[in-house]
Amino acid sequence: MRLCISTLLYVKAAALVMLLAGLPLTVAAQQPDEGTSWGLGVAAGSRQQAYTDIDRNNRVLPILSYENRYIRVAGPELAVKLPGYQFSESNKINFSILGRYDFTDYKQSDAPILNGMEDRDGGFWTGVKAEWQNSLVNISAEYTTEVVGDSEGSAVNLGLERTWHFRQQFTFTPRLVVSLLDKKYVDYYYGVRANEVTADRAYYQGESAVNFEVGARGGYMFKQKHFVFLDVSVTSLAAEIKDSPLVDSSTENRVILGYIYRF
Repeated sequence: MRLCISTLLYVKAAALVMLLAGLPLTVAAQQPDEGTSWGLGVAAGSRQQAYTDIDRNNRVLPILSYENRYIRVAGPELAVKLPGYQFSESNKINFSILGRYDFTDYKQSDAPILNGMEDRDGGFWTGVKAEWQNSLVNISAEYTTEVVGDSEGSAVNLGLERTWHFRQQFTFTPRLVVSLLDKKYVDYYYGVRANEVTADRAYYQGESAVNFEVGARGGYMFKQKHFVFLDVSVTSLAAEIKDSPLVDSSTENRVILGYIYRF
């Protein structure tokens, strides 16, 4: 599915207002289940991709969060809540329909290895998510596919995370995410097309891949309205990505530092 250039630029601009790609739902995790709440803030993010000799991607962007009983906006994601099942106060299953912008992209000017490559752009993804919240560990599973963009890829993400609270002000949430990326996604971002082949860059067709992410998020709430958080993560790349002639690293990493004011 493709839109005209002006419409796609509008989608990108709206998504940028919401924050970096992949920002975890830090704000939503701090909000109560009932009523309406929202917040504004700013975050600085730094991401290192695996492409050979590419510089870190640093951005400072505003944050918008909003939640009521029907929808949740957090980072670059909109979730429409569906009826779930509550077994007890600390044991329930939630379902939602997702809309999310993926900022994964590159331009040929980003690194020497990409010179002569066609630019790769991010896109807007939709899908469904199920989450089992319990007293031991939260388990989530989601399926998403790109509906606006050129990769036309799909992904399945399986996640585990648990949040500890300290003195009602500090939170700490480690997580593990397994991402199953389909062939179209891997080939779009890590493949080399026939017209992009050079003496130093061989033809490469990507295959479906499984990445593993390990991360942790720490937060501090003060005066009931102010929330500061730090999120760090490292992703171990699948062999189908590491074998690309565009790549010289087996991992990618990301750091996000942010502040949110809750109204």
